Amino acid sequence: MDKRGSIIIKVGRNDPCPCGSGKKHKQCCQQSAPAAASQPEENGMDGNTLLQTALSHLQTGQFAQAEILYQTYLRVDPRNAEVFYNHGLALQRQGKLDPAIISYRHALELKPGLLAALQNMGEALHVQGNLQAAEQCYRQALSLRPDHVEILNNLGIVLKEQGRLDEAIAHYQRSLQLDPGHFKAHNNLGNAYKEIGLLDQAVISYQKALELNPGHVETLSNLLFVFSIHPDCSPSQYLENARQYENIVRGQATPYRQWPALSNKELPLRIGVISGDLRTHPVGFFVESIIEHLNAGMIDLVAYSTTPQEDALTARIKPYFAAWHSLVGLSDQTAAHKIHSDGIQILIDLAGHTAHNRLPIFAWRPAPVQISWLGYFASTGLAEMDYVLTDMVSTPQLQQQYFTETIAYLPDTRLCFTVPTAPEVAPLPALSNGYITFGCFQNLSKLDDAVLTTWARILQGLPDARLRLQSHQLKAPAIRKLMLERLQHHGITAERVLLAEPGSRASYLSAHADVDVILDTFPYPGGTTTCEALWMGVPTVTLAGETLISRQGASILSCVGLSDWVASDTHDYVDSAINKANDLPGLAALRARLRHQVQASPLINAPRFARHLEHALSSIWDKKTAG
Repeated sequence: MDKRGSIIIKVGRNDPCPCGSGKKHKQCCQQSAPAAASQPEENGMDGNTLLQTALSHLQTGQFAQAEILYQTYLRVDPRNAEVFYNHGLALQRQGKLDPAIISYRHALELKPGLLAALQNMGEALHVQGNLQAAEQCYRQALSLRPDHVEILNNLGIVLKEQGRLDEAIAHYQRSLQLDPGHFKAHNNLGNAYKEIGLLDQAVISYQKALELNPGHVETLSNLLFVFSIHPDCSPSQYLENARQYENIVRGQATPYRQWPALSNKELPLRIGVISGDLRTHPVGFFVESIIEHLNAGMIDLVAYSTTPQEDALTARIKPYFAAWHSLVGLSDQTAAHKIHSDGIQILIDLAGHTAHNRLPIFAWRPAPVQISWLGYFASTGLAEMDYVLTDMVSTPQLQQQYFTETIAYLPDTRLCFTVPTAPEVAPLPALSNGYITFGCFQNLSKLDDAVLTTWARILQGLPDARLRLQSHQLKAPAIRKLMLERLQHHGITAERVLLAEPGSRASYLSAHADVDVILDTFPYPGGTTTCEALWMGVPTVTLAGETLISRQGASILSCVGLSDWVASDTHDYVDSAINKANDLPGLAALRARLRHQVQASPLINAPRFARHLEHALSSIWDKKTAG
């Protein structure tokens, strides 16, 4: 960066030239531009006609054709910044992010003030997960146009994903001051409010966005997620809203009604998995051990990734997939055609109404059988989603009325946890501290007023007890201050609370050495955090509600033989927490044996779970082909 803080954007001499020549940049477009009279031609087209045709392709979604024409032009005239920008756009729309970024950089080298190139390069870097570089792009763009509503909004998204929620909210609000009708900023402000547990404000923001753009599927999905965890939203109200979502996406799709895959009677079953979370993410943690034990003679796995972000976990699981495809940049129709052409027999969604979902693809019904599993905890609302995989504790049969999908049961549990590399279980800290430390490692979005009120009652019953909260949102000073104010409002004073910032996964697991008992959130309990706490010897007091998500803690604890830690209502929850805390010998004994108890349970028995999953999928397929 120069002294003014602007980014100095250069294309490396050894980078591949974005003009598509295949040469290194130093051998191609760093050479002098050809004479102006030298005009590119393609099939008899002069330069102007070629550019007009390329632009037409770009505007009509024919991005590959546009890319080829822009490459042709740039081979002859590599000094046109706008053409490099359009070339980058054609690449980006196909999900070719690395060459798109190079092309944008070249455009900016030729024309440093090209705002659109900065904006789109920021978006590409963001999708790649390069948040700091994306932030730099947006800040340079705002130095050129401080009142650019879209860039303010985009910078807010990048700040939110870095955990800087107070800054993100300020940028969304600034965007809305400039343009109150900017529906994306309303949607993103809702996302930020959800992150810090202000669910009512989140709903208001989403509803405002939908007033401005009633058919925006992403906002509808966000609203459904909040409704699924909102304590005042009944299962029937949720389902009503989910069906409205279904009406929108159904109107945008033409479902397949014939599948060559349906005539395939031979094993293995070709199973497609759509997810953006096949990486270091709760979904990745639960998937990793399972796929290692699937019988390749029965299950042929194909991954359809919805993000370009990959990491060490991705690298570990990729070899277990017969094929790995990216859906980034593909329209729902194109993605559905790809899946249909691949002969997928059963298509499984691992996202539901969470980030990076591609649920509208399922409305096209690219596979004859479609299933929701693992990454979500309510109905998708889609008529084209045939089944939801769950277990009896999570979803009693009476809950079928709250699903558009048919409930299909797995024995034992709907989850199988992959054991992390972790330190040994530490002794019960209360024995040396002289007081109980309750802990919660949950996302702050789960800490609504009902949860804090209930926790306050527990602390009132145990005057010496402490509360330790750890969450990625607590990195932001303004969020820490807000959290302390909320706790104080509910009668939990600051001197009884430790707010811990997040660290590595290893340090997070080690932090359980400071916690005696986990207090679960409700109606949105822990999943991954509960499993990790159990592995570290720390039991969780949970409350079983009436929905799949609100019963997740009950399912996990029942699976490991701790059903006596499952409360039926808030009074039972408070009594259970106080009674368990008053039995230090019992807590110490449980802590000493808990890892062994978990190790012997179905919760981490991946071979057993894999057999159950294979049987469930085969039974579903047999039922489909028999009909």
